[in-house]
Amino acid sequence: QVQLVESGGGLVQPGGSLRLSCAASGTIFRINAMGWYRQAPGKQRELVATITGGSTNYADSVKGRFTISRDNAKNTVYLQMNSLKPEDTAVYYCNADGWVTPFRSFSSWGQGTQVTVSS
Repeated sequence: QVQLVESGGGLVQPGGSLRLSCAASGTIFRINAMGWYRQAPGKQRELVATITGGSTNYADSVKGRFTISRDNAKNTVYLQMNSLKPEDTAVYYCNADGWVTPFRSFSSWGQGTQVTVSS
């Protein structure tokens, strides 16, 4: 079992910043990809950003405002969110895909952290 624990959510005013963290723990042979997704009330979960090796991918709505990064030694992924807008309000989920052993893969989700952008 691989567990993901997110932190860093909260309430912030429009234009403000937040930094989310997600740490993976458990039996981990290798993590391939880590990413952030979000789900607003009444909407489907959507991709925010992913990082695989040195490659990153962002939703168009967050390009230029959000930055995803990863500390492989700590099995941790970060999401720096700047210039936040009310439409960024959502529950943010961390995801990791990789291998528990060379022959057994995993895909895990965190419990989610609330981000609210409001004045």
